[in-house]
Amino acid sequence: MPNVKLPDGSVRSYPGPVTVAEIAQSIGAGLARAALAGKVDGRLVDTSFRLESDAEVAIVTERDPEGLEILRHSTAHLLAQAVKELFPEAQVTIGPVIENGFYYDFSYKRPFTPEDLVAIEKRMAEIAKKDLPVERRVMSRDEAVAFFSSIGEKYKAEIIASIPEKETISLYGQGNWVDLCRGPHVPSTGKLRVFKLMRVAGAYWRGDSRNEMLQRIYGTAWAKKEELDAHLRMLEEAEKRDHRRLGTQLDLFHMQEEAPGLVFWHPKGWTIWQQVEQHMRRVYRDNGYLEVRGPQILERRLWERTGHWENFKESMFVTASENRDYAIKPMNCPGHILIYNKGVRSYRDLPLRYGEFGSCHRNEPSGALHGLMRVRGFTQDDGHIFCTEDQILEECVAFTTLLQEVYRDFGFSEIVYRVATRPAKRIGSDEAWEKSEKALVEALQRSSVAFTMAAGEGAFYGPKIEYSLKDGIGRVWQCGTMQVDFSMPGRLGAEYVAADNARRTPVMLHRAIVGSMERFIGILIEHYAGALPLWLAPEQVVVMSITERQAPYAKRVAARLREAGFRALADLRNEKISYKIREHSLQKLPYQLVVGDKEMQAGNVAVRMRGGEDLGAMSLDAFTARLRSEANAR
Repeated sequence: MPNVKLPDGSVRSYPGPVTVAEIAQSIGAGLARAALAGKVDGRLVDTSFRLESDAEVAIVTERDPEGLEILRHSTAHLLAQAVKELFPEAQVTIGPVIENGFYYDFSYKRPFTPEDLVAIEKRMAEIAKKDLPVERRVMSRDEAVAFFSSIGEKYKAEIIASIPEKETISLYGQGNWVDLCRGPHVPSTGKLRVFKLMRVAGAYWRGDSRNEMLQRIYGTAWAKKEELDAHLRMLEEAEKRDHRRLGTQLDLFHMQEEAPGLVFWHPKGWTIWQQVEQHMRRVYRDNGYLEVRGPQILERRLWERTGHWENFKESMFVTASENRDYAIKPMNCPGHILIYNKGVRSYRDLPLRYGEFGSCHRNEPSGALHGLMRVRGFTQDDGHIFCTEDQILEECVAFTTLLQEVYRDFGFSEIVYRVATRPAKRIGSDEAWEKSEKALVEALQRSSVAFTMAAGEGAFYGPKIEYSLKDGIGRVWQCGTMQVDFSMPGRLGAEYVAADNARRTPVMLHRAIVGSMERFIGILIEHYAGALPLWLAPEQVVVMSITERQAPYAKRVAARLREAGFRALADLRNEKISYKIREHSLQKLPYQLVVGDKEMQAGNVAVRMRGGEDLGAMSLDAFTARLRSEANAR
């Protein structure tokens, strides 16, 4: 006689074994219709799951985050079924949920076309309309291998063959189609109403470039049509804001095949870089950081001592000289410990905060490279704090406050906080991990911010807080981090003399605010759609003459603005003023100054703002004061 405790604290008793679907029905017909899955003692299960003993149960609907994930996972199965019905020779591989949607990889004799996607999506809608029951069954591993081999699905058979022999294999079927899956899934295909196929891309089988190139069909799925429409509008806006397109249009940077994953910064782009870097340098200076600089190449034995060689070597660029192996640094932390070690440190010296605009390189797969957002060479606003255990909490709280201020300076008001805890592959004792995780959680609690936990997603050497910002169209970008490290300082022999004259190992806090400078600038470009605020804009003011008569005056105005510290240029070309205005508007300059005979005689400038607003004529002193006030306000 199972007793079921519901989320509101109430308890319901049932005379015998009961399914999640029956529990939902006993609560109400509306909930039964809305049920997508269940949570039994915190574990997600199908609505067909049968309880035979007491448990805590929650009914999962489309309103729950897990419900949306289940909708997307089930829609991936719907996609695979539609592809098999339309293209029976296609081989089905894997189809996971991803952010905002799903994908499924297929092996097929020819590339899928846009017309194919239209037909597949239509067939998906037809299958969904049939409201086919989705049913789970289990097999032994060998039975499952034999089953998928018998229906010609060699990739599925290969996946199952790699699973340990004694594990139970679960299959999900709908209509005449069956797939390997852990589940859970929606109870029937009729729950899948709002979806759209987006594009086809290439993907190697099991992510290995030595294997066959498969075709990956991406899709998106939502609970409501309004949510799908909003997502598609966001994607359309994101395309307009794409930093790669704007980088070309605004002449900021480029990338080319001779240096894959590396950036060629043009003068205007490098000006943006310098504004970001110099602002962060002021942040370092004003908050007790000492700026340092470490070497680019360090010997392999050092990376072995830190644990990076074992855990990270696939992503490291390596070289050799005079029978010694080296790695180009993928991160700055070991170098900072070596700087710390040069001298005797006392507890009175702690916390000791180092900062570096450190240039790092990581051997990212070519298929993962994406403009400034994913590169092989990048610079971090990196920092490391050496402190005692008692100072961890205070330093983490102070860092969160500092990060919030910096993000506001750059125009980001919404921050998402997440604590990532110990992964399966890690170094250090469980006791140290307990201390680290507890300190990070308490730091965010003291900062009075909401946060989520990400179990198993910490770095191999310590847990971390991930600080993600929301951009102008609602996308979330993880930039900042605070990581507690009890292991690496000891591995490299870092010590300090405690109050009792004992030698102790400091705790190392790894922290970054903007993270990769390249990526952060890409985010800024997309956040502002290229129309950067005055203090960041590579060119802040253009002074345009109407005719050649005003050219000397326009040059003097531009020169005075530059003397005042602003980035100003003079456009003296013999072109119509309307042409000049349009051209500089496309370059998204914050201010345009027009000078004709009237302005020249009065010693004024006619001021236009970036959006086309005409502020009329004003004195150069008044305009300069306006610029200074706006730039200082960030």
